[in-house]
Amino acid sequence: MNDKPQVIRDTDDDARRQARILLRGARFAAIGVLDPETGFPFVSRVLLGMDHDGAAVILVSGLSAHTTALLADARASLLTGEPAKGDPLAHPRLTLQCTAESVERDSETHLRLRTRFLARHPKSQLYIDFPDFRFFRLRPERASLNGGFGRAYHLSSNDFFIPKIDSESFADEQALLRELGGRHPDLARRLATKLHGATEGDWRISAVDSHGTDIVFKDLLIRHEFVTPITNAQDLLLELPNSVYAVP
Repeated sequence: MNDKPQVIRDTDDDARRQARILLRGARFAAIGVLDPETGFPFVSRVLLGMDHDGAAVILVSGLSAHTTALLADARASLLTGEPAKGDPLAHPRLTLQCTAESVERDSETHLRLRTRFLARHPKSQLYIDFPDFRFFRLRPERASLNGGFGRAYHLSSNDFFIPKIDSESFADEQALLRELGGRHPDLARRLATKLHGATEGDWRISAVDSHGTDIVFKDLLIRHEFVTPITNAQDLLLELPNSVYAVP
């Protein structure tokens, strides 16, 4: 009879939610790649963006060592989750193994990622169109979530997939965000300050998906997860403001 305690817990919705927050709420990440010359792991730091389906996105220079490595071997790993006070190992963190997909500059995917990345990282306007810079989509394959003491989980690629919002009335995500901001100009600030206890500021929504929304102010980023996933644009325009303005 095996009396050893269960180290890895069964993956549930709370674990998936925490993993999304750790990934989509991160402005940057440590990235591990394989050096094509030596085969040794090589770790660096990258700004982190997100695609609408749950894939992580990085914008990198062709001169960087991790770009050369990804073009030679698409396997990569990301580490997110910043420690606060106390023991760094007591705070949640996510290790994600993924496959890197280089994005063609003249493609629709590049245009979408460029728009999303700029909304999340406005200062990248200085170099985002340099000819030696490119986007990689990092498609999740599997992950290890350490949610704190005694809360370890293994996640699969399906655990990171985010279904698309049905938005027939809007040409793209930015049109939907403009409509949401036009109707409720104070929504992002209330999300940040009332629901997440952030400081006052010119908060704005940078991205939205069926599971939540990303709100930014200067170098601050908050991932707000919906209680229930939203399937269509009209529900987003109605339910999200109602839930926020109900908070005093």
